[in-house]
Amino acid sequence: MHQQAPAKPKNDSTPVNAYHWYTPRFWVGMLVSTWWRLLWRHRFRATPSSWGMAFMTSIITPFNSVCRLLQELFYGKAIDRFRIEEPPVFIIGHWRSGTTFLHELMMLDPRNTFATTYDCFAPNHFLITGSWLPKMIWFLLPSRRPMDNVAAGWDRPQEDEFALMNAGLPSPYLTMAFPNDPPEAQNYLDMSGLTEQEVNLWKRGLLRFMQALSLRDKKRIVLKSPPHTGRIKTLVEMFPEARFIHIVRDPQVLFPSTIRLWKSLYQSQAMNSAPYVRLEEHVLESMERMYRAFEAHRHLIPAEHFCEVRYEELAQDPLGQLRTIYERLGLGDFETVLPHVLPFVESVKDFKTNRHDMDPETLAKIAARWGDYARRYGYALGTRASASE
Repeated sequence: MHQQAPAKPKNDSTPVNAYHWYTPRFWVGMLVSTWWRLLWRHRFRATPSSWGMAFMTSIITPFNSVCRLLQELFYGKAIDRFRIEEPPVFIIGHWRSGTTFLHELMMLDPRNTFATTYDCFAPNHFLITGSWLPKMIWFLLPSRRPMDNVAAGWDRPQEDEFALMNAGLPSPYLTMAFPNDPPEAQNYLDMSGLTEQEVNLWKRGLLRFMQALSLRDKKRIVLKSPPHTGRIKTLVEMFPEARFIHIVRDPQVLFPSTIRLWKSLYQSQAMNSAPYVRLEEHVLESMERMYRAFEAHRHLIPAEHFCEVRYEELAQDPLGQLRTIYERLGLGDFETVLPHVLPFVESVKDFKTNRHDMDPETLAKIAARWGDYARRYGYALGTRASASE
């Protein structure tokens, strides 16, 4: 699979909105019932600037519902019967910690398969539409992600959290639709306070999506989703032999970069417009919640199934770190991967990162709220007023 090198972004922390009103948003993959329930929960409080986007989504969701019925008709029994033989690999870590970069590297291994952007936009019917519809609508997506200028496209690796959300499961990512309202489904960041029925429904949704992926590509699945970081207990129950790659990064980089990420996504995806007054607290609290669950349950992962990576070391020596991951987790001969990985590594070696200036008050917040994370993973806080993402 050919990978495009990301462009060099400017050293600017202002998100760029590359989306038009007709550009597909995350919500276009929802069923009619899921979409209208979302609008109803927020009393249809869409601002005029988002009416075009809402209209576009409203006329597409019936198509999803019809196609879902067709996929169930043709593939439903086969999906239910399919057994995932190869232990899946989960890439976990906070947003902007380097999970996307690691995912891109692992997707170069022809022995692996993954969820594409189209799969996650259309989890309800990608088995019957994935071979032809992306070719017809290729022009609707921007060529670069607005938050970091990394290449985008229907065939690029994507977070399976979007698939779960579009399949109708509760997800913290629903917060992006109405970011000025209280955050949605935060319990699903750590699977806490849920009934047994709710947990089983979520498990079933994830398993069925993975079964559909495996039915199409009978390879080892590699999934990347930051919210999975707080779901270790649930994932180990589902897949006792699963491998986990946990990536960490300097919290003084994570915080401003995550703020930029959500601002960019809110700007392009939300039905509300600014001011997003809850954003800083949302970022701080989400990290705390996710990592409390992770630290409480990481011991459930057998040592031979777990690998931890520092982003700084991965960026400096991607081949060496990837080799270590393969050897530690028993993912197969790394030498067969090298010819596929080398061109991509060469193409991104000059990638430039954004810089963020932070005032002492922000640094103090990071130290107070994320200090445990920093100490555990060996990062010094409060020593500088700017950071590169």
